[in-house]
Amino acid sequence: MAGSSNKFMTLEDLKAAFSLFCSVCGVGSLGLPGNYARAGYFWASFGFFFMAAANTYATWCISKVMLVAPNTIFTFGDLAEWSMGKGGRYVTTLAQTVMCTLLPIVFLVLGGSLLVVLFPASFSQTTWIVLMGITLLPVCLIPTLKEGAGAAAAGCLGTIFADGIALYLLISNMNESNVQNVSPPQPAIGFESVTTVFGNLALAYGAGIMIPTLQREHSDPARMPRLILITMFVICSFFLIVSILGVFLTGCQTPSNLLFAVANSNLGFTADRGFVILSFLFMQLHVTIAFAVVIFPVFQIMERIVLRMHIYDLTTSAGGDIETPAIETPGATNFHEEKPAFANHIDPADAYRVPGAYIKAATLRTVMVVLCVIVAVIWKDHLSSLMDFVGASSSCTVCMILPIIFYNKTFWNTSPVWEKAIGAVFVLVTVFLAIYVSIKTGKELFAPETKDPSILFPLCPAKYQKVAFTNMTHYSPGRALFEF
Repeated sequence: MAGSSNKFMTLEDLKAAFSLFCSVCGVGSLGLPGNYARAGYFWASFGFFFMAAANTYATWCISKVMLVAPNTIFTFGDLAEWSMGKGGRYVTTLAQTVMCTLLPIVFLVLGGSLLVVLFPASFSQTTWIVLMGITLLPVCLIPTLKEGAGAAAAGCLGTIFADGIALYLLISNMNESNVQNVSPPQPAIGFESVTTVFGNLALAYGAGIMIPTLQREHSDPARMPRLILITMFVICSFFLIVSILGVFLTGCQTPSNLLFAVANSNLGFTADRGFVILSFLFMQLHVTIAFAVVIFPVFQIMERIVLRMHIYDLTTSAGGDIETPAIETPGATNFHEEKPAFANHIDPADAYRVPGAYIKAATLRTVMVVLCVIVAVIWKDHLSSLMDFVGASSSCTVCMILPIIFYNKTFWNTSPVWEKAIGAVFVLVTVFLAIYVSIKTGKELFAPETKDPSILFPLCPAKYQKVAFTNMTHYSPGRALFEF
């Protein structure tokens, strides 16, 4: 293995950092300003920095474990089995499957909402969701998605442009409004409003499952832990900028989704329609790409479990490319055994060349897409709760809780007491919040309550829930509003 370079960042480091950034920058960024609108500056900032620290530490933990793991470890599931045994792989695979199944449903709901705004007075949201499923199905039937990195980069740029345009429209139009002599109202802060930000933050951060692949592809893996810290700092800085710019002029009247803050006139202004459409198109680009990229691992998991495809003998190939529980085969290599890197790699597309295999796989994938569409239609009116539920129920498990457990299991005898304590605090707090927010948002998804359509800003005190705070006709002139 090549020795570590003395350069601060090599070209290979930059490529890995860019891939990591692209895997994180997605739909979760849309809800970041809403976190501040829900919990206020102090508590939202506290939650933001706690989650930033926990996610950065968890991601770093994966890299450190990978440095001591055998060369047979290629995927997150491999790492789970090596550190925690078969049970670890099963738990990890289940959590990853849930996450990679619910995220495409989020994309369908968000995409349907975007298309309703892009093409008003046309189809309903339900129809748009169904049409999205139909148009995405041909991509989902491609046997493998080898250009995942390029697709992730395109999706990431779509998110950055969508966020940037939306922030520009929000700030410029609010500055043109009469906000010089009035401050945005503060939210009605409570335990529920503060803890709920956890779901969105857990969804926003989600780099853990990428680390094993990135690290195995790096020619000098010893550089990865430092590279991760630098990249996560950049990611957190970007998220913080989006959060503050999206809330400081609108306070608790900031919608839970940044794009919808500029799509209607609830805040007292009508944004330029062309820029609104452009912002929505960029996010629709991200949603379309991300759907296929995220759901492909689930396709291969289900094909292995249901159709018994992608089962390889590790003594002759690098069959650890599929994130599923390993199937016992005679003479198969144990993950705990040290051995040189594989010389031969299996092409996952070979599994579909077996007579009749592709037809079965295509049928299974079609059924899975149809199920995603059905669930998306059922939850189409609960986008915010759905995003929080996904973040709290699965994303935090895969990208925060499990990595720290893997690290402690691997380095328990050598790590200092203070590091064990930090890891324990992160895990315990995360588990508590994950359970609480999952139950809270789960109730909104499975047993929703009827909402008052006249309430436009539910995060605000009752006084400011129905009319924009800039409406000086409604709020008497000279009347002091609470500082946000």
